[in-house]
Amino acid sequence: MRFKSTAIAAVAITGAAFATTAVAAPTHSTQPAVAAAARHFEGRVVSVNRSTRTFRLRDFERGTVRIRVTRNTRFERLAGFSALHRGLTRIEATVRRSNGRWTATLVERSGGGGSHGGGSHGGGSDDRGGRGRGRDD
Repeated sequence: MRFKSTAIAAVAITGAAFATTAVAAPTHSTQPAVAAAARHFEGRVVSVNRSTRTFRLRDFERGTVRIRVTRNTRFERLAGFSALHRGLTRIEATVRRSNGRWTATLVERSGGGGSHGGGSHGGGSDDRGGRGRGRDD
């Protein structure tokens, strides 16, 4: 009789575990953001097709990808799609998958040089915690 009660308890525990898993498991309708997660490519422009508004970018880690540009694509440190040309280096593209194609949400020229940390070369910011210029304290 002891075997029967142990078996019943095991089945009850297993059933409860499956019920909890079924309730906690997300459905496909709650995960569209995961499918549309942004990716990041960077490298050199291999070619530009103005008529289809696409360009090919040679990412040194992932290979060459074709990226489509839409009117919603933002450009930083570039004067828009017309500024892209073959051979342009240090181009970064944040893209998402749309209808089986990579569509750019942001295209920018990386780098920028300049001083980024204070020191004796000027520039940078005062990070001593005091009042700085432009703050409304």
